[in-house]
Amino acid sequence: MKKMVLLATALALLSSSALAADMRVKAIKAPPPPAFDPWDIAFGSAIMSDYVFRGVTQSNHKPSVAAYFEPRYNVTKDLQLYIGLAGESISFPNRAAAEIDIYGGIRPTFGMFAFDFGVWGYLYPGGTCYNANAFPGSGIPGSSLGCVANADPITLGLPINGNFAKKNASFYEGYAKVNVTLNDMFQIGANEYYSPNFLNLGAWGNYASVTGKFIAPGPWFGATGIGMYVSGEFGRQWLGTSDAFYGTPVFPNGIPEPSYNTWNVGIGFTYKVFTLDFRYSDTNLSKGQCNAFTSDFTATTATAGSVSAINPGGFESGWCGATGIVKLSADLTAMTNLK
Repeated sequence: MKKMVLLATALALLSSSALAADMRVKAIKAPPPPAFDPWDIAFGSAIMSDYVFRGVTQSNHKPSVAAYFEPRYNVTKDLQLYIGLAGESISFPNRAAAEIDIYGGIRPTFGMFAFDFGVWGYLYPGGTCYNANAFPGSGIPGSSLGCVANADPITLGLPINGNFAKKNASFYEGYAKVNVTLNDMFQIGANEYYSPNFLNLGAWGNYASVTGKFIAPGPWFGATGIGMYVSGEFGRQWLGTSDAFYGTPVFPNGIPEPSYNTWNVGIGFTYKVFTLDFRYSDTNLSKGQCNAFTSDFTATTATAGSVSAINPGGFESGWCGATGIVKLSADLTAMTNLK
């Protein structure tokens, strides 16, 4: 009888041990992975002390605000489609006060290489046509060169310096970009943009640049959640010949727009969705070349040293020179920040 009791007890212990082992295995079983959601939305805003585009101020060295909205569709984790709408406050020679950007493209990723291919449209509504007609061949009011007869307000040039600007400065560019993440701290990149009619000057434009970025190691700022980076860019903007609207006595059919180099370098601090960026920007354009290129409505100083075939009035612009920029921005995505 005792043997039967002992055998039953042993069987019970073995059964309970097996059950307990089975329960432990089930308890640590991983849950199924969440379903893949391909849709996402990125959006954000910024305020900056100066809106500088490729080394040239777009806001007359005054503060500017910006915002964007970008729906995204992730075909796979390494292939994204996107469209976007953005806006910035500006101060243009034709008195346009806002830039509206419409863009879209595709972003494939291969390991450390992140590519971006797309088209970007720059719209500048609310402009006024200024055509001084001060020089032979400087454009014909009433023609298709920029001012439409009996439709656009036409003055005898910008009030201060006689520069002229078209009512419509809108244009588009195709672009290709690549960013290479070498490791957790270093990134490098290259960019290429092309427009058949840059700023509606009648001149083609081609911009190419290289970029670099150093991200400070996490232990320095990890405890506070503050990140830091240093970044810079060197680029060249090539430009073709304008149409006759911007002609001068030497170039009645249009001026050869001045191509130039531009560069910027800065330091930034990140905290959650916020970035505070301090940046220095400059170009190698002279003040006379800058005036010919921008039609700066604030250019008031004329010097003999700045008189040239493309800038016969000798006026000088500070829109292309050295400047410092402070920018505070917030960038969010729905999938990351709004869950």
